[in-house]
Amino acid sequence: MIEQIREEHPEISIERLCSLMGVGRSWYYERPSCAGEKVYKDVALRDAIERIVLEFPGYGYRRVTATLRREGWSVNHKRVLRVMREEALLCQIKRRFKPTTDSAHAFGRYPNLIEDIEVDGLDQAWLSDITYVRLPTTFCYLAAVLDAYSRRCVGWHLSRFIDTSLTLSALEMALAARRPAAGLIHHSDQGVQYASSEYVLRLEEAGARISMAAVGNPYENAKAESFFRTLKMEEVYLKDYQDFEEAEGNIGRFIEEVYNQKRLHSSLGYLPPVEFEALHALKAGS
Repeated sequence: MIEQIREEHPEISIERLCSLMGVGRSWYYERPSCAGEKVYKDVALRDAIERIVLEFPGYGYRRVTATLRREGWSVNHKRVLRVMREEALLCQIKRRFKPTTDSAHAFGRYPNLIEDIEVDGLDQAWLSDITYVRLPTTFCYLAAVLDAYSRRCVGWHLSRFIDTSLTLSALEMALAARRPAAGLIHHSDQGVQYASSEYVLRLEEAGARISMAAVGNPYENAKAESFFRTLKMEEVYLKDYQDFEEAEGNIGRFIEEVYNQKRLHSSLGYLPPVEFEALHALKAGS
């Protein structure tokens, strides 16, 4: 028991701990040693942490702790942080930035419909945005559509061109996969790719309500920004794509197999989006 307390509260000195337990320091140092077992557990924990970080390179110590607990480990975040620091497993990836929004156009603009509402179900609101991906001699562009409630990426498309076809392809994937009811709110920035007549017409055909963030305010689409930050830090910045096809394959795998199905989201109670949606459906049907 005393070792468990030390692991959970390493800041408590041995002297203070012995005083709280009502035993002398000599008892602590002379008690039967379980050093061999402790070393074995420490090694096993370090191996487990390293395995998690290798699979999810962008995980911080809190997500690693949540993953360990899901696997049956009884460990607190302070110990995990200490191990990750000792083993240099903390993520230290630099961010890059390239603007992708061109709002200098003559198309219509729409008010922000999600600013004052609470999304409490699937397919009530979708969030759309664009980011860039660096290739050896050029850029390609990724459009994504997220469900605002589950954070699941329900549609995406990678293209060499940043145009309406890019965003429309991602939207078509989302519509085909989810088949949302009329009244869905589609939220984006005011970029020409989302304000174009072709894109707006497709939203209207689907019965969607159009919502746009204010120009120059990325916080109005913060969940989409967070998704792209995760994608960049845990996939794009860790790879050196040699061509478009390699980027498309790796990014698709990350979105579908890692982000949607495996990666733990703190905003979802440390569940992956697919599991969160399944739990939501189970509760709704009970």
